[in-house]
This record gives sequence, structure tokens and C-alpha cells, in this order.
Amino acid sequence: MPINTSGGEVLGLIDVGTSKICCLIAVRDAAYRRGGLGLGYRVIGIGYQRSRGVKAGVVVDLDEAEQSVRAAVAQAERMAGVQLEEVIVSAACGRMRSSHFVAHADIESGYVRDSEIRRVAAAGRAYAERDGRLLLYLDRLGWRIDGVPGITDPKGMAGHRLSADLHAITADDAPIRNLVLLIERCYLTLSQTIPSPLASALAVTTEEERRLGITCLDIGGGMTTISVFADGRFLYADTVPVGGNHMTFDIARELRTPLAEAERIKALYGTLVAARSDEHEVISYPLAGEDEPTLHHTTKARLRSILQPRMEGLLGLVRERLQRSNITSYAGERVVLTGGTSQLIGIAEFAANSLGRPVRVSRPQPFGGLPASSCGPAFSTVIGLAAAAQHIRNSWSAFPQYSDVQESYLGRMGQWLRHSF
Repeated sequence: MPINTSGGEVLGLIDVGTSKICCLIAVRDAAYRRGGLGLGYRVIGIGYQRSRGVKAGVVVDLDEAEQSVRAAVAQAERMAGVQLEEVIVSAACGRMRSSHFVAHADIESGYVRDSEIRRVAAAGRAYAERDGRLLLYLDRLGWRIDGVPGITDPKGMAGHRLSADLHAITADDAPIRNLVLLIERCYLTLSQTIPSPLASALAVTTEEERRLGITCLDIGGGMTTISVFADGRFLYADTVPVGGNHMTFDIARELRTPLAEAERIKALYGTLVAARSDEHEVISYPLAGEDEPTLHHTTKARLRSILQPRMEGLLGLVRERLQRSNITSYAGERVVLTGGTSQLIGIAEFAANSLGRPVRVSRPQPFGGLPASSCGPAFSTVIGLAAAAQHIRNSWSAFPQYSDVQESYLGRMGQWLRHSF
């Protein structure tokens, strides 16, 4: 949520990813309400660092992850000239799961009041968290009164029973707790956690696309997130634990080259489409563990043969998740790709052939003041966090409060000192 500082109303955004950790600081500026995302904010600071201590979106080493987050935040704060206190953070961990259900409440007075709406919301939250999972997102897709659908605003209407069609996103508790703890260790307060699929989709799709139906795949370093919109509503989210880093590992294993060299080869020469010249285009690289810097060689055709099976497997998992969700009939035909791995040459054509649907690669819509170098597909999630925060204000989502985790870092230190001495 926006925080007030002497410099004005400031928004702090952090994306904790597998390959990088990025922090954006934006200040409210009415001049930026038109064009691009049209959020009325101007970016005044940006910082990003190589991610450490994070695997597939899950914090696996708090100390290393803390160093990366601190460095990214400090870099953005120096550029902006402000000190962050509250931040909005993306979350893709905890085996994220979408579910749809209906919550009911009896209309006691014969007319819908705020109390019935609150009871429906409470029933929806209780049902979503029934298996001990943590509720990240809850929104109503539609209202019904006495079974009659299509109600836009039920307040004040007559009836006997109020119902709401709900969409909830839940996650395992422990990974989210560790994400909260990571932010608290950086002397920051986590005001909101937002599902990464929602953030990246809002950054790279238009309002018209979301109304007609669109599927967005954000192919990151350690995982791929899936989001589906129809009729302007966020209908589905999921994650697949496969991303660009797995392709890098495949290259390193097949060519027996260091990971850094494999990443360089993927970034410079990676392609998923065949060309006649691929058999003759030679790529030079060193072998891992060799004392003498002898260069070995391969062809672009062989590199393509390494990348294609992994991408086909990833798209197969995406196709399976979408079919299992029974959401494809609402999602429309078009698919949008974003994320760092979406920059592979030929990925749109390859994905279109695999999914049997039109596919395009998209970069985030302009965000006021953000340098062009930071507006690539790899920054979709962090840029979309601002739009997602505004989207969630109109939903029933409420970030869970942990008394033991949300307590300030200094407060926990004081408690440790009291118990220890």
C-alpha cells in the first residue's frame, strides 16, 4: 500500500524471483494517469540484484536471500532519495492453487444489508482456508439472490438468500511465512502480498484482452506462472516449477560447460526455430573443470535440439494444467508470453504449434519514469505489482496477519534478549 513520507506518497514494490530480486520505488504523480498502465505513479528508483537463497520462488536460505533483498532495496532507495517502510511483494511459492465455489448467507431482514455481505465474505474465507492453506486472494465473480444470477450490486435488494460465486487463490502456509520473515529481516513491513500470475498478467495484457479472454504465461528463471482472464475477471492462477534455469542446466550438462557459460550461450544463441544455417553456425565454449583454456565447439542446430525438448515439456505441463482446470472454454483463444525466457528466438511460433492457439510475446506496458532497459519481459511482475495492488483493493483479498512474523524485527530481538537473559 502507498506510504506517506516527506517526499510525498510513495509505493514500494519488490519481486523476489529465482534469478533476480527487483525493487521499484514510485511516487504519485497525476501527470502519469494517461498512457501505459495509467496508474498515476512515476518511478523514482529501481534496484535489482542476482537472486540468492531462492529456489523456484521459495526462500531456501534466509541469510543469502536477505542480503540480495537488502542490496536491491538499498540501490533503489539511493536512486530515489527516500527510505522505504512498507512494501508490496509478489508471491509465487507454496504450491499456489485456484478454486471456485459458492458462498451463501440468509437474508434475515428480507433486504440485503452490509451484514449479509460480510457473512458471505467470511464464509468464503473460511471455506478457502479449510485445509489449513493460506488465503492469498479472494474475489467475487458474481452475485445471486435466491438463485437468480447476474446481480451487479445486491445491496438493498429483496430476497431470502444471498450467494456469491467466488475465486480464491491459496498457498501452503510455511513458504509464505518465510517470505514475510525475509521482508521483516530487511526492516520492512509487508503491507500486501500479491500472486505473481496476477501481477505479470496485468502488466502485459490490455483491458480489452482481459475482457475478451486471455491466458498469460510468465516464463521466469525457476518457474512458469499461469493466469487466465475472461470478462475482465481474474479466473485462474497456477504455477509450473520449470523455467529458463532448467534450460541452462540442460545446456551445461549436454555440453559439459560451466553454468555461467551455458547461460551466455542460451542468451546469445538460443533459438527454437530451425534455419538452414544452423548446421554451419559454430559456437565456441570452454569445458568445465579444464585447467587449460581450450575452446570446444558445437553448432546452433545442436543447441536447438537441447532447448526444444525442455520447452515442449514445459508447454505440455501448462496444457495439462489448463485442461484439468476446465477453464479453457472461458479463456479465449489467445495466449501471451512474458518473463525473461520469453525472449528466446522463435518461442511464440513454437508455443503456438504446441498449444494450438495464437501466441504473442509481450513486454510490460510503459510505467512512468521507468528506463527502457527495465521495461523488458523480465520485469513484468514487479511492474505489474502496482496495477495488481489497485485491482485487489476492489476484491475481498486481505493479507493474513501473523502476530509472530509481522512483529517488528527489533521487537523480536527484544523478545529474544528477554528469554535468553
